[in-house]
Amino acid sequence: MSDNGRLLTDGVLTGVRAGTWRIDPMHTAVTFSVRHLMSKVRGRFNDVDGQVRIGESPRTWSVEASIAMASVDTGTPMRDEDLRSANFFDVARFPSMRFVSTEVTEHTSGFRVVGDLTIRDITQQVRIEGEFLGVDESGLQGEPRIGLSGRTTVRRSAFGVGESSVQGNKVVIGDAVTIELDVEAFLES
Repeated sequence: MSDNGRLLTDGVLTGVRAGTWRIDPMHTAVTFSVRHLMSKVRGRFNDVDGQVRIGESPRTWSVEASIAMASVDTGTPMRDEDLRSANFFDVARFPSMRFVSTEVTEHTSGFRVVGDLTIRDITQQVRIEGEFLGVDESGLQGEPRIGLSGRTTVRRSAFGVGESSVQGNKVVIGDAVTIELDVEAFLES
């Protein structure tokens, strides 16, 4: 943003500086959960990069993020290797997942980000319901920081991730995957 540092004065992000905010991977969590038999498997992606651009109004805000699919971590090495294989993410051919926003809107309890999510070279539109967690002008390293959280649910079948996992009346692996984002970002410019 050319005004680099102008504070927003109303709306959800009141008190936040307009500019480009770099996602801090050390203080960001991208987690997921999916049904497996009678419970849920939870995991995370440990390698995330991206930025949030904040302008004068939500129509000028944007989000871009990239996640290294090989960084998947469910706490079970054998399952993680299966997820990295051609059976699921096929990280040898499709090393990253990418999100690029197309629209950001405010609403009373937070914001909504609509954008294109690409997994395995298949792009689908997703909607993330988000919440602003606050701003710290002094930050950990002396730079301003913001906190954001968001949540969405995607169908893995829409991205060609894994085959149908229903055996009779038994769901082995669910199709719906809930993704939760806890993001801390610092003012880059």
